[in-house]
Amino acid sequence: MTSSSLTTETPGGWTRRHCAGEPGRSIRSSKLSENTVIVGVVCRTDREEPSVRPFIAAGFTRRYVENPSMMACYNELLQLEFGEVRSQLKLRACNSVFTALEKSQEAIEITSEDHVIQYANPAFEMTMGYQSGELVGKELEEVPANEKKADLLDTINSCVRIGKEWQGVYYAKKKNGDNVQQNVKIIPVIGQGGKIRHYVSIIRVCNGSNKAEKIPERVQHDSQTDNQTSKYKDRRKGSLDVRAIASQTSEASSQRRHSSLARIHSMTIEAPITKVINIINAAQESSPMPVTKALDRVLEILRTTELYSPQFSAKEEDPHATDLVGGLVSDGLRRLSGNEHVLGTKNLHGVSSSVISLRDVPSRIAQAMENEEHWDFDIFELEAATHKRPLVYLALKTFARFGICEFLNCSESTMRSWLQVIEASYHPSNPYHNSTHSADVLHATAYFLSRERIKETLDPMDEVAALIAATIHDVDHPGRTNSFLCNAGSELAILYNDIAVLESHHAALAFQLTARDECNIFKNMERSDYRMLRQGIIDMVLATEMTKHFEHVNRFVNSVTKPLAALEENEEMNKDQEAIATMLRTPESRTLIKRMLIKCADVSNPCRALDHCLEWAARISEEYFSQTDEEKQRDLPVVMPVFDRNTCSIPKSQISFIDYFITEMFDAWDAFVDLPDLMQHLDDNFNYWKRLDELDLRSLRPPPE
Repeated sequence: MTSSSLTTETPGGWTRRHCAGEPGRSIRSSKLSENTVIVGVVCRTDREEPSVRPFIAAGFTRRYVENPSMMACYNELLQLEFGEVRSQLKLRACNSVFTALEKSQEAIEITSEDHVIQYANPAFEMTMGYQSGELVGKELEEVPANEKKADLLDTINSCVRIGKEWQGVYYAKKKNGDNVQQNVKIIPVIGQGGKIRHYVSIIRVCNGSNKAEKIPERVQHDSQTDNQTSKYKDRRKGSLDVRAIASQTSEASSQRRHSSLARIHSMTIEAPITKVINIINAAQESSPMPVTKALDRVLEILRTTELYSPQFSAKEEDPHATDLVGGLVSDGLRRLSGNEHVLGTKNLHGVSSSVISLRDVPSRIAQAMENEEHWDFDIFELEAATHKRPLVYLALKTFARFGICEFLNCSESTMRSWLQVIEASYHPSNPYHNSTHSADVLHATAYFLSRERIKETLDPMDEVAALIAATIHDVDHPGRTNSFLCNAGSELAILYNDIAVLESHHAALAFQLTARDECNIFKNMERSDYRMLRQGIIDMVLATEMTKHFEHVNRFVNSVTKPLAALEENEEMNKDQEAIATMLRTPESRTLIKRMLIKCADVSNPCRALDHCLEWAARISEEYFSQTDEEKQRDLPVVMPVFDRNTCSIPKSQISFIDYFITEMFDAWDAFVDLPDLMQHLDDNFNYWKRLDELDLRSLRPPPE
């Protein structure tokens, strides 16, 4: 030991003591400083090093072998400061850390590397329905299991086992058996030896996830099916949380829209680019300012390039979703040789040349169009009044409201002639894809264009492109899908190389028909304006192709909705108003908004009033039944086997369509535009289909009582 007692104050604010004589007595009698490290200095010897246990028992913190080198002593001091002293400082902060955990509103759970729960804060216990201390010491398998699929578990484990964080959304079961949707971040904690010693889970319950507790039933005669409805609503990823209250007052509407934005933050569409963006966002939080700015630029580039094609597969347990993916999202590369299904353009020489004007519209038709600005406008009443030719009348009134003729510098008579030619090219024999569907999509497009957010974002050319695209988007549709045309080896499939066959045909034919002088609504436009307008129209028509459905939704969420939500949540709202306007009015953002607009208008049937939703469901089902009949007759691959008129369950098909295609897209659109009425209809219609399915009914309506 040292021959004298010496106390040295170091620059780090801690004390090093050298003690002479009996070490234990000297240590106990010394006045300790705030951060004390006691070092036992022993003589260098050639013999075997003695055990350190006596030194520890005597109260020494560290054992140091005598060394005359000043640098060695200095290194020892550094090790003390950055080792023992820092550890002591952290230990002193433990009480504060645990106080923060206990008071945190976020649920936090800590498990060992063997998945034994070592800590759960009160927020976690309350969220999952447990009493204080009831979870500690249990393995996760002993707690009601999370309802996660095997592939999700594999994804989580493969991520955290290599020391990376995982963040995502999944459902868990509370103690009482109820489902709760959680936004979870799982963080592996690396201990000594570089091994994972703990897992920390930070959990935030998603808004509206437990529908059984928060939402009253709103579909008539549902009092006996509350529990089942709640269960199925959980499957919809918490997509419709406070709809009923939202439609009653402006304050509730604001709350509902805030919930939509919160869901957008947690929305996960499994595309590689989404994962990249999430990693970059996480890296920005702990990066210096130059790196953060560079990553901002990286995100800008990623959000404006074609990197959003998702890796997805239909739900294996849901044959309806599988068939919908195969029939609508498949790019139809299963072309077979054999008979061709040829799309023939109608002979337009027989089109009536009578002049239609808003001034001489029959009273019944005028009455049917009275409330065309409202969402619950009855398109089927107009269809009946116009003898299945509603497009010309509705388009004339809608175009007049938006000043389309003035923008195009064309006469009303030219516009009427053009609309008559376009409507004559729709097939009235199609149950669904006829001019009534085109008029319905036009109505939805005009309704969206009238919303405040859209009016602030799009310019007149965008509006004209959207309305014309809606009018022509299904012109000359044969009532068959792209996959059918490709499998049948049709002329159109060969012409367009099996890629976006129908959508390419709709756009090309519309411009071919417009080239006729008597109905050329573009002939007085400047060449540059026409080129820009034509490009916008074609882009929107092609956006209705379902093979890129998830790509368009993903790009809109990541490039428009999430950045917008982040700006709107910033406290410096006045400063950010300009940033919001700038971000929304970039060409890239406006393009994504227009694509989303026409996509939502094109498949808005589940968001219509129940009677209209049922009528559209009947029509699309009949069209799919007819396709299946022809595929069997011609020995072609059956693209959607569940749409067999003898066995199909229409409720199941509608449930799958809403759950797989509609929910997330309209959540994103609602968060951007604010559409409480539509989302209320969507909620009600989903409940209606679920009730029929629970009764094992395959029809559109329950049997008469």
